[in-house]
Amino acid sequence: MTVNVFSAFAVPFGESYHPEPAPLNAELLQLTRQLEALGAGYRNPQPVVHQPEGLFESEFDFFARPEPCVQRLRGWVWGELAEFIRNINPGMAENPRGLQIASQTWFHFTRDGGYFGYHNHPMASWSGVYCVADGDPSPDYSNNGSLVFPHPLTVANAFVDPTNAVLRWPYTQANYVLDLKPGQLLLFPSWLGHYVTPFRGPSERVTIAFNTWFQKVA
Repeated sequence: MTVNVFSAFAVPFGESYHPEPAPLNAELLQLTRQLEALGAGYRNPQPVVHQPEGLFESEFDFFARPEPCVQRLRGWVWGELAEFIRNINPGMAENPRGLQIASQTWFHFTRDGGYFGYHNHPMASWSGVYCVADGDPSPDYSNNGSLVFPHPLTVANAFVDPTNAVLRWPYTQANYVLDLKPGQLLLFPSWLGHYVTPFRGPSERVTIAFNTWFQKVA
């Protein structure tokens, strides 16, 4: 007799890589450096998570900017998001009209010692992050500037013995840890908690993040 193993609950993630990230990221890095240099003039004035030394969080209107590099990234990201949604939502398979996207978009500039605490993104459906620059993380530190998603099923560790302490993917109870690379896009449900570990490196770690939600229009 063969036991059929299957997943009853799962968290959908989407991953994509920009086909030509180098020239786009060079322009985005130059622009984000200019905006970060404005300091309080472009910093998020009401952060919901503690902003440590070494972290700059921008205003939440980045994709509304007119610069060509921003609009090229915006078009590609929204296209990848649409493909992701069509893949996991049967009702979206034909890409029906009548839905309008709303969003918040911002960037993080992280230098040596910067990190971002545990949080999620309420009042949105899908979130994501695009890596512009990884900041040349030092190999002397493990989980250096990593994006970490703690296991969302908190009761999974209620009782641990040798038969469930170490399970294979996707049944593991461990955190999901990612080291983003330039040009990489990650999509995930907005409710999912996550954080970024302290970054150690000689350069800047730059990411562009977003929240999205959709509404029907006439």
